[in-house]
Amino acid sequence: MFKSIYGKIALILLGVLILLNLFFPLKINTRYSTLITASDGTLLHAFLSPDDKWRMYVELKEITPTLRKAIITKEDKYFYYHFGVNPIAVVRAFYNNFTKNRRTSGASTITMQVVRLLYPGERTYLNKLSEIGRAMQLELFYSKDEILQLYLNLVPYGSNIEGIKSASYLYFQKSPDRLSLAEVTTLAIIPNRPTSLQLGTRNPFIVQERNKWLERFKLERAFESQVINDALREPLNVSRHEAPKLIPHLALRLKKQFPDEPTIQTYIKLPVQSKVEQIVGNYANRIRAMNIHNAAVLVINNETMQVETYVGSANFNNKTDGGQVDGIQAIRSPGSALKPVLYATAFDKGIITPKNIINDVPTNFSGFEPENFDKKFNGKVTVEFALANSLNIPAVKVVRDLGKKELIDVLKKANFQTVKKQEKDLGLSIVLGGCGVTLEEMTQLYAVFANQGNWERMSLKKQAKESRGASPLISKESCFLITQILSQIKRPDLPNNFDYTYRLPKIAWKTGTSFGKRDAWSIGYNKKYTIGVWVGNFSGEGVPELSGAEIATPLLFQVFNSIDYNSTNEWFKQPDNVVSRQVCAESGDLPNDYCSNKILDYSIRNISHTRKCAHIKQFFVNHAETMSYCTQCLPIDGNYKQKNYMNYAPELISFYELKHILYEKIPAHNPACTRVFGASNNLPVITNPNNGSEYYVNTKDPQQMQLACQAANDVKEVYWYLNDKLLKKAKANQPVFFMPTAGKLKISCTDDKGRSSSIWVTIKPE
Repeated sequence: MFKSIYGKIALILLGVLILLNLFFPLKINTRYSTLITASDGTLLHAFLSPDDKWRMYVELKEITPTLRKAIITKEDKYFYYHFGVNPIAVVRAFYNNFTKNRRTSGASTITMQVVRLLYPGERTYLNKLSEIGRAMQLELFYSKDEILQLYLNLVPYGSNIEGIKSASYLYFQKSPDRLSLAEVTTLAIIPNRPTSLQLGTRNPFIVQERNKWLERFKLERAFESQVINDALREPLNVSRHEAPKLIPHLALRLKKQFPDEPTIQTYIKLPVQSKVEQIVGNYANRIRAMNIHNAAVLVINNETMQVETYVGSANFNNKTDGGQVDGIQAIRSPGSALKPVLYATAFDKGIITPKNIINDVPTNFSGFEPENFDKKFNGKVTVEFALANSLNIPAVKVVRDLGKKELIDVLKKANFQTVKKQEKDLGLSIVLGGCGVTLEEMTQLYAVFANQGNWERMSLKKQAKESRGASPLISKESCFLITQILSQIKRPDLPNNFDYTYRLPKIAWKTGTSFGKRDAWSIGYNKKYTIGVWVGNFSGEGVPELSGAEIATPLLFQVFNSIDYNSTNEWFKQPDNVVSRQVCAESGDLPNDYCSNKILDYSIRNISHTRKCAHIKQFFVNHAETMSYCTQCLPIDGNYKQKNYMNYAPELISFYELKHILYEKIPAHNPACTRVFGASNNLPVITNPNNGSEYYVNTKDPQQMQLACQAANDVKEVYWYLNDKLLKKAKANQPVFFMPTAGKLKISCTDDKGRSSSIWVTIKPE
């Protein structure tokens, strides 16, 4: 019978609680300080909560048995046995307060204190009843451990400090799970008397009060006697400290990106981060004399794509030099640093192989006339030489042959945000720095070469579920070819300083210097790490001494030697589809019957081109080698012979003529021949003016315009026409001048073989 009555009462109470919860739901919307931690959990950076409190979120794992027992023994020894309210304590408190007409003892449990901290109000009997109801409600929806966690997160410590974790860091400079019994007891007694027990100002008095509680712990046998005796002798030398403010650039970025997460754990390795920060700071101090003030470094673990080091600037606190700018996210010009992905894409398309020859000569790309960094030209060079020496004209030619859309598509897949936005405005200069990139994008891009061609977004913070969505960007075969080229030691972007080359790490790397020498880049990788380095001024000021080779690469080498000096020399293995084949040294194409100088070249099986070499062309000439013949005008008497001549491109001939480089010229064609050469190849190329361009002339002081072309090796003379009227006959590759008049103008050039090219320009008066 009694059991039945008690059961009904319990059901009624449960129903009342459910109804009360519907009408007065429990709301816990406490906002915490944002904490940024290292990979091992070390606190790196802390921010105030939105209401300007130091309210650091304590994790359950940080509540040690010592902390748990000390708090419960002091505050609520029956915490695990009641349902939010201790009825015996309530009756005792009510009786004492009623009979003595004043508050002599409290009855608040830890749960009730949590309610009071969540819903502060005046200390009235009505509020006390509400507090009791809320406490039972809290117990209904939260476990005991969660309630204890809430208490430890909200307990006040005076000023704007709330929560035991905040007090632990701000006073003891350690996490709660590292507190000793004496320190735990100290923090346990302060919330009841925050005014009289002020840490840092009344430490001797706090020790006295602490020891009283330690003695009570001994009487209650809460801890072993020896542990308590050690705690009684422990001194208290503490004062308030600043919250940690490490990795400020990354901390600000993560706080903005994840504003509602109280604790954000990164992959930062604090010892490595500190070492790299020191290296960057010291290096920036050394180059400041050259008016170069800043640098940024990003270190990515290739195996996990986790960011282990993040240095946004040389000194965050240096406001004069823009230290608070995050150089890892800043949009800058990459200079030549995009060339490896260009050549890798061209390898994948089968357009070129490492030993293919490209002419590094002055070239006009519809008005765009790039120059090399050293203002020099090298004539015939291999693709691998062009990349290792970062030559500009060969790179632009590859973009032209590949199609700029192919390169842009690859960069878009690699999540280059500015390239996505500016896609329609980008031209051939994209490979020379004509687009905006970030150090983050560039470092992720180079990590592709270390990860067999797969692009993956770098990880800044630890997630509950690690998702690694790698997407193929380039083939592993092209990655190997690029790595072979970029790991060469004999190259111009190796620093001249012996201190750096003496401990040269085993890496593949590429430099870049933006136009105007505003940005210096050096990005390198090995099996384990990809490291991106940017050096320059956030103001955008150019410096004559700034270059990727001499300024950024030494810093790259220092960082690599610092974090990976003792690593194994394991290197990238050659894929099965990368095979060696013989090619002609003069062209890099498969040799024909005339090729005598053959070399080995890498190629990708079933992908690389199979062009036959055409660097030699056979001609019929007289015995004196002063006249050449075609098959239509061969002497009937047989007074001729066959001879092989180098089949130079017109642009290379123009370069040889300009530099007075001797080369064997094809004899002039038989003047008596009436055949017209209508083949589309070897047409004269009009290099000036530019097809489709508009030119303005000063009518008061008109200036002459220049006509120039590039002709084949067998061409001796060309004929210039303006609007189909003969202007002048001239030697091949000889500039011609004329006085322009306003209007549409057709310019034609015909060589002595009858081959012709035409362009249109518009002349306008100023």
